[in-house]
Amino acid sequence: MEYQQTLFQELRAEDELVVLARGLGLMRLITNLLHSYDVAGNNLILIVSATDRENGWIGEALAEHAAISMAPKARGLTVVNTDFTSVGAREKMYSKGGIFSITSRILVVDMLTGLLPPESVTGVVVLHADKVVATSLEAFILRIYRQKNKAGFLKAFSDNPEPFSRGFSPLATMMGNLFLRKASLWPRFHVTVAQSLEGRRRKAEVIELEVPMTDAMTDIQNAILDALLKNFDVIVRRQLEPNWHRISWKTRQIVNDLTSPWLFLDAAETIFVTARRRVYAAAGQAAAATSDGNIDVLKPVLEELPKWNVLAEVLEEIDRDLYFEPTLKEDSNGTILIMCSDTDICRQLRDYLQTMHIKPRTENDDTLNVEDEAEERYKPSANFMMRRRLRNYLRWKREFAQVNAALFSENQKALNGAMDPRLANKSRAPANKRRRVRGGGSMGAHHPNRTDNGSIAQYFEQPGEMAELMSEVPVTEEEAEERADVVVDALKDMEEYYQLYEMRDLVVVHAYDGDQDEHVLEEVRPKYIIMFEPDASFIRRVEVYRSSHNDRNVRVYFMYYGGSVEEQRYLSAVRREKDAFTKVIKERASMSLVLNVDPSSVDPQEAFLRTINTRIAGGGRLAATAQPPRVVVDVREFRSSLPSLLHGRSVIIIPCMLTVADYVLSPNICVERKSVSDLISSFRDGRLYTQTEAMFQHYRNPMLLIEFDQNKSFTLEPFADLSGSLSSVAPSNASSDLHSPYQTAEIFEALKKQEDEPDPIAAVRAGLEKGAGSAVMEQTFNQEPQDMLAAVPGVTPVNLPALVNKVGNVREVANMEAAELEPLTERSISASAHKRLEQLEHHVPYPAQPFEYSLEKVHDVIHGGFE
Repeated sequence: MEYQQTLFQELRAEDELVVLARGLGLMRLITNLLHSYDVAGNNLILIVSATDRENGWIGEALAEHAAISMAPKARGLTVVNTDFTSVGAREKMYSKGGIFSITSRILVVDMLTGLLPPESVTGVVVLHADKVVATSLEAFILRIYRQKNKAGFLKAFSDNPEPFSRGFSPLATMMGNLFLRKASLWPRFHVTVAQSLEGRRRKAEVIELEVPMTDAMTDIQNAILDALLKNFDVIVRRQLEPNWHRISWKTRQIVNDLTSPWLFLDAAETIFVTARRRVYAAAGQAAAATSDGNIDVLKPVLEELPKWNVLAEVLEEIDRDLYFEPTLKEDSNGTILIMCSDTDICRQLRDYLQTMHIKPRTENDDTLNVEDEAEERYKPSANFMMRRRLRNYLRWKREFAQVNAALFSENQKALNGAMDPRLANKSRAPANKRRRVRGGGSMGAHHPNRTDNGSIAQYFEQPGEMAELMSEVPVTEEEAEERADVVVDALKDMEEYYQLYEMRDLVVVHAYDGDQDEHVLEEVRPKYIIMFEPDASFIRRVEVYRSSHNDRNVRVYFMYYGGSVEEQRYLSAVRREKDAFTKVIKERASMSLVLNVDPSSVDPQEAFLRTINTRIAGGGRLAATAQPPRVVVDVREFRSSLPSLLHGRSVIIIPCMLTVADYVLSPNICVERKSVSDLISSFRDGRLYTQTEAMFQHYRNPMLLIEFDQNKSFTLEPFADLSGSLSSVAPSNASSDLHSPYQTAEIFEALKKQEDEPDPIAAVRAGLEKGAGSAVMEQTFNQEPQDMLAAVPGVTPVNLPALVNKVGNVREVANMEAAELEPLTERSISASAHKRLEQLEHHVPYPAQPFEYSLEKVHDVIHGGFE
């Protein structure tokens, strides 16, 4: 189409950010662009931020294009999305070239280590450009690429315009993160797009069907909206959110107690009562008189969804159309395609279409005459399907009620016999106060929904209730005949008993699946499409499909519930997209040119002068260097945004597999980064103690960095409730609590001043070298005594080999004095560690360890040797 050709030519000519409305064929445009580079055979193209589904789409499309064009140099797509691919294999693949879809974590490490030189990359294609923020790995990758490669192309794509309209100058900010200067916006109301899709011969026939909801459906919808709006606890928490870190623990507990489940609201009772009334109801006094006075006799109602009846009418209309107006010569298959939101509704519609003309005979059918009976039996209905589903539900409910009656009978007796001690002294009113009874009620009246001790009684269905309702939906003859017999088919004489269906006889039920719906339309080639639920992007895909094939006529039935949340959700999605495009177009019209300053283009003399600190006094050491600072970073830390921000401050990032610490700033300074949740778990399992011990043994100034959520206020006061603190874990350890990764990067840069640059080889070896004990660890030792000894505070993987080599068993270690242990552990053992060793001698198990032994086993382990 015209707009696709125009956009393709723009992308081949220059780098730009493309924001295309959903459903207008973004993935098809990307695959055509990649194929144009793939046929050359000598390009190295990188795809960033592609999902597994998108990788499958691109791989199939490139293979199809290569087969059609018969391009001998086309290589297709290679996906690198796991860490199992060895370094050598990746280096060999990169050297051969091709199109690679690589996860961001692998790509950034390969670029920093030189495994994938950015200078050798022909171009980068970024998907989901709306998710590229300043702290993301994708922005980190593009910064490395643009610093070392000025000639390669860069294309970014997105089909979600809303993130580009939030905040202050969002489009300019996004383009700065993407290192692009031009934005190409293509909404549905674009002139070229509208002309391509709304031609006289290209426009699809759309029939809009507004289905009214039943009164019960309206009541349930209003009750759900009422329950969602009346969240008092959410309102209170929203008001306290700015000062949440300052309020006391008691106030927080009160706010948490305000969290009342919506099941206690009146709207919840309306939801369940109305929903139950749509399925079954009481039979009335007349039926109760014939049921031994039981007024709870239930009668199935089985209210059908209004859309089911409309769907049957649409299918009947299509059948009449095919019979009276035969299909002319066209490329459509005549298939009926029904689209819905998920696979559960697909299964529901499949059952309905298979059984809508099966009518189980009931007592009311005997009162009908022959004509009415024929008309009633031909009328489509979901009675058969719903009776079968209700019967299956009641069968499960009856079994569940029997299990409840057996399991909770004794528990309920204990609850009824229990008495709240606070109510024991309240049998009579105090002498100096009067008892007030309003309305003539009795104070001692027993509430039917409460037990004797005043607690709310839990209701369980009785097996008799389920049996009575089961009797109302017996298995009829028609239902018994529909039961499928399980037989073994030897697949003999297939040509005599089996044949393929004609495409015009098929009804395909499919769920909305994003860009994959384009494949469904191309493979099925339907003539009739029934949208059981509205979806804006699928409507546009139908428009693109119809406009791309002039010889395929399409009729679309668009169904929705009038005055429902379903309708409002569809209209809101269309309105949000339109407003977002309008705002982005206005910003682009007044936006200045986006310029990206390359740090490498700065004058070398000016960069050298910037490294000199002129405010050094008191005998400080004046140092300056023209080399940029560097930081050794653990490869597992690239999940965070801190390495990207450090690189943005002209710091060289050296990724390594570190055993000790997460960041090495200098030979003397290392940093262990912890989030709040990770810090709490480290306190609980003792992992923080081991990590600080290892940092103290290899670095002079170890630091613990605690990062909080930058979008929330914070304080360290809640940590007073913990049993330990940083000072008790490591008295000499310096800790810092930071609110933002930007602040962390600034502090790292300040800490590196007047410090030597770190040695990556020494940082990797830290924690791996065991000295004399390394040869000892190669021998075979008894593992259980070592595990017990490793549980002692002060024993680390570094000094454990020395203890194992010098001491015969755990008992000897427990009998040693602290002065005797000091040479073996290379530091003084704390009093708590020595006390723990004494506990091991007296067979006191350590409660926090994962292994548990009996006293006999503990005796054998302690007195047994390490070998």
